[in-house]
Amino acid sequence: MPEGHTLHRLARLHQRRFAGAPVAVSSPQGKFAGAAVDGNVLRRTSAWGKHLFHHYDRGGIVHVHLGLYGVFTEWERCVAEPLPEPTGQVRMRMVGADYGTDLRGPTVCEVIDESRVADVLARLGPDPLRRDADPSWAWARIAKSRRPIGALLMDQTVIAGVGNVYRSELLFRHRLDPYRAGQRISEAEFVAAWADLVALMKVGLRRGKIVVVHPEHDHGLPSYAPGRPRTYVYRRAGDPCRVCGTTIRTAVLDGRNVFWCPSCQT
Repeated sequence: MPEGHTLHRLARLHQRRFAGAPVAVSSPQGKFAGAAVDGNVLRRTSAWGKHLFHHYDRGGIVHVHLGLYGVFTEWERCVAEPLPEPTGQVRMRMVGADYGTDLRGPTVCEVIDESRVADVLARLGPDPLRRDADPSWAWARIAKSRRPIGALLMDQTVIAGVGNVYRSELLFRHRLDPYRAGQRISEAEFVAAWADLVALMKVGLRRGKIVVVHPEHDHGLPSYAPGRPRTYVYRRAGDPCRVCGTTIRTAVLDGRNVFWCPSCQT
């Protein structure tokens, strides 16, 4: 599932590609009411956690949650040539003056109004990539919870935008056992982890990749997948820890695999 920095990158990209002009919006798949905003001017785009919003001039707002399988594919438009035929199950197609993009496989793609946007945001915790993020909201939830910190970090009502990679890697970088209860996390530990999370997600936003390994540890066994930066623990179960050599472990926590070093994280 894409993590929060991906949605912010998409918001910035769509702002550059389509904002300030009319956009042709359609649903080749027939499962999205694109006619409600078709031909309207895209005023701005925004993201909060894993949610993307396109705000149009006549009040309609397209709300997208990519879920596990959602993806936008972009293509450059040539006015002298016909538009490319949609391939696969295209939920939404956006066409501007110079670019087009097709959305496939999202969990949510709908036209809503401002009141429903407010309803979506009311269910979300602070987003580390937003300037208006208030970490005290997340800390208040964590400090009184008996749930494991590894579960709390993935709870979008606590912190919006954290996925499985950031969860596992942030806990390793701060030597926190994923099963330690939230109420056993000190405020100093939370403050340090939040600041680090903001910095890491800004790197992800800028580079389009999750970069978490310090230069002094960025060697040895390759990444878990081609083209991906190295990780400390994510998808490295059975491999030696890059810091201490202990075998990395994995287990299912709240329905997703969490990865950790039993020696470094206590």
